[in-house]
Amino acid sequence: MQIHLLKGKIHRALVTDGNIEYEGSLTIDHDLMDKVRLFPYERVVCGNLANGNRFETYVIPGKRGSGDIILNGATAYLGQAGDRLTILVFGLLDEKTVPGHHPRVIVLGEHNAIIEERNI
Repeated sequence: MQIHLLKGKIHRALVTDGNIEYEGSLTIDHDLMDKVRLFPYERVVCGNLANGNRFETYVIPGKRGSGDIILNGATAYLGQAGDRLTILVFGLLDEKTVPGHHPRVIVLGEHNAIIEERNI
């Protein structure tokens, strides 16, 4: 049996910009994506800590070291620069691997710098 489990989480990501004209997605600094093993175009679920909005989209890599977290297309209506997001990515695991599974988690601070890492 396959089980959906949390694969990785970026907690307290600061939205740096929004681009309504873009076709959709969430731009994330590629270095942050690498830390939680998030792949380009992978599906994510996001929760906006400022307004409670929850949405699903896919990610595109942003410039490395930029700290960018950009809401694109329709997602730009669900938050604004300065909001904090929790970005969740899930994976399918065989139930036999579940007991040893631990999601990769980063917590971000000022300028989206990593202030805590778990299971990295």
